[in-house]
Amino acid sequence: MLIILSCSKEKVIKKKEIKNSYYDKAFTFRESGKTDSAFQYFDKAKNVFLEQHDSADVGRCLVNMAIIQEEYGDNYGGLETGISALKHFNDKDSSLYNYLSINYNVLGILSSKLTNYNKAIEFYEKAILFSKDSINKNLYTNNLANNYRRNKDYSKSIKILTDLLIKNKENTKNRSRILDNLAFTKWIQNTHHNPVPEFHEALKIKIKEQDYWGLNSSYSHLADYYTKNNPDSALFYARKMYNISKKIESPDDQIEALQKLITLENSQNSKHYFQVYQKLNDSLQTARSKAKNQFALIRYETEKNKADFLKAKAESTERQNKITVRNIALIVAFFILIGFYIYLRKRQKRLQQEKLLEVKNTELKISKKVHDKVANRIYQLMSQVENKEVIDKDALLFGLENAYETSRDISYENKDINENQSFSEQLYNMLNSYSSDAVKFIPIGNNEKLWEGVSFQNKTEVYLVLQELMTNMKKHSQANIVSLKFAKENSRINISYTDNGIGIKQLSPKNGLQNMENRINAINGTIIFDTETNNLLKINISFPV
Repeated sequence: MLIILSCSKEKVIKKKEIKNSYYDKAFTFRESGKTDSAFQYFDKAKNVFLEQHDSADVGRCLVNMAIIQEEYGDNYGGLETGISALKHFNDKDSSLYNYLSINYNVLGILSSKLTNYNKAIEFYEKAILFSKDSINKNLYTNNLANNYRRNKDYSKSIKILTDLLIKNKENTKNRSRILDNLAFTKWIQNTHHNPVPEFHEALKIKIKEQDYWGLNSSYSHLADYYTKNNPDSALFYARKMYNISKKIESPDDQIEALQKLITLENSQNSKHYFQVYQKLNDSLQTARSKAKNQFALIRYETEKNKADFLKAKAESTERQNKITVRNIALIVAFFILIGFYIYLRKRQKRLQQEKLLEVKNTELKISKKVHDKVANRIYQLMSQVENKEVIDKDALLFGLENAYETSRDISYENKDINENQSFSEQLYNMLNSYSSDAVKFIPIGNNEKLWEGVSFQNKTEVYLVLQELMTNMKKHSQANIVSLKFAKENSRINISYTDNGIGIKQLSPKNGLQNMENRINAINGTIIFDTETNNLLKINISFPV
């Protein structure tokens, strides 16, 4: 046993001395423009650092991977990678502040691209907090101000930019960008404000400094300013923006410039620019989709190779153990005792896991009851109070008392529907309670014949699922038209839900959507969320009669 322990220590020491060549290669690939290979090697380096228990370097790899994903438009993937990097950094270690500030800035950029400006502001503030470099701090502060503007908090944006302008009297390049953003924000806040002198002052500095990215921003702001009152000037600056965006090879800015040109040019030129826009936009979307799939594939292959390696290593270890057991016959009894001890430990662990699982299932069951029986009922009462001009006080008190009794003793089974009454009528009354002057509800096909042959338990599950859908619609969707179509086909009932709200991508899954899926699965049905439509939420539910 002492010999085995000594060998183990030697292996650990040698492992710590191994240099991570993947990390160096990743930077070499990135500097040569081979970002896909760089991403792959950062991912490989990350796994090596994980084996070496080097948490900080794992975080550094993830930050670089998030930067590459942001550059290629993989916004959701980059956000996930950047957030996962945070748990590997110790925010008390000042040597990691540079990477922390860079990572928070990338998370801010990604959140801003996803129009989550509140979260972007939070990330930029943390980037500023951890930044010890004045140049980077100015950049992050400028980004923070721009997101306050995008979030329509113009006063906050102007204050930040004004303070930043005072601090950057000497740095002409920074001053020009801050001055340009400040003038643009003042004009957005007050269209009577004349930003032209500040625009031109910033423009002169950018031309002198050959700040092409800054020129791109200036031309965009000037084109926006002149669009309404002086289309010729707006067209002039839109052309300037298009030319400079091609020079800096920024497809997003080219698309923005083309959109301006399509609006401002004459019909013949507008048609030409539209064709260029369409081709560039399709090419950009294709490239970004390819990059997202490529990044996902790289991570999958890396994890698969790692799993295969660990499996082979485990199999090799098992073979060595068998050889050792076979050759050391004198200590067979000792290994039997060890085996029996391991068996007892595993059995004990299994029993503990079963107990934990039982507790979790009980907690889940109680959670679902609280959510379905209490929360949705209270929200339904709130909706009725909101939508009815005359409130039946007794009915409201009865509903609240019922919710109170349910929450006080959740172990008792309280049914949301009456088995002896018309289900289609009860379902319609529940659904219609969510309608109002602001929300129009359109039911199609809900009649008693439709529900013939459906068990009471299945009706209850469908009732709760639709109640959850309507609650989520009322809370989150911002829809003003909701449609529910019911139909029976080939011994299956199909329910199509549609609203014209903000779409499924903006909804928070949490327990509500998960409970819906669980309930539909419980009755051998399916629920499909349409995630491809941005401004129209479609949900299809199907289950056997």
